[in-house]
Amino acid sequence: MTERKQPLAEVFGHLITDQTPMANRYRKNRLCPFNNKVPNCTKDKAKDPLGVCSIYHNDDVVITCPIRFRQDWIITDHAAEFFFQSGVKWSSLTEVRLNDNFGKTAGNIDIVLVAYDANGKICDFGALEIQAVYISGNVRAPFERYMTNPKANQNMDWSAEPNYPRPDYLSSSRKRLAPQLIFKGGILNSWKKKIAVALNKSFFETLPALKRVEKEKADIAWLVYDLKLESGKLQMEKIDTVYTEFQASLITITQPVPGKLEDFIKVLQEKLDEQLETPPKNETIEKPF
Repeated sequence: MTERKQPLAEVFGHLITDQTPMANRYRKNRLCPFNNKVPNCTKDKAKDPLGVCSIYHNDDVVITCPIRFRQDWIITDHAAEFFFQSGVKWSSLTEVRLNDNFGKTAGNIDIVLVAYDANGKICDFGALEIQAVYISGNVRAPFERYMTNPKANQNMDWSAEPNYPRPDYLSSSRKRLAPQLIFKGGILNSWKKKIAVALNKSFFETLPALKRVEKEKADIAWLVYDLKLESGKLQMEKIDTVYTEFQASLITITQPVPGKLEDFIKVLQEKLDEQLETPPKNETIEKPF
């Protein structure tokens, strides 16, 4: 891939180099082509949306908006293949609140796929979670610069700017993925309901190695996607499905890899030495009253 000097890949659903009338219309009207709850993009701020769908990082295109995963709803097809038997009628519901036994919310499930019988009665369901990637740095600044003149700025050089945006995989797993598995996943697993997780290839590759099992034994299906350039557009493509058991995956993802004890003792010793070398200064105040 050609060396990129700016981070933006897709803005309002189109490559920033796409200057077709369709792309310009989406940018002008701040539209979302990926089945958002409304026609417009609502990321970050509804009135001033941050219309960045994906960014470049090294040789990867990284999805940074969860709505981007809804392209053509292929994620629901792939999740349904894991949840239900072939031929079952099903539909999907978005942003479904999940409560614990005390009525406290564990969060919203991104998409719930429900299987129903001939009378429309639900007979089974599965939960599909979407895991986009957090960004470290400032992505709004290059976005706003680009939007001032998309044609002139499509090849802008942002490499020398401060806070150059990059994917933050560690925060994405620790602050979002792990809590989702613990709280929402814990409830769903107690009900013996299956979970599918849709995520970017580059994100999945940063996770600890998960023990694979056969589809029939799995509680979780990790749906791994990548963006491929086709006819001037980035198309989402599933490149792998990884089947795992819930408890084993939870332990693998949430259990830290400990460093060396002697390294931590060294840190403690350095702090102690610093404290002993600079003792607090005691001053006596004569006749304070």
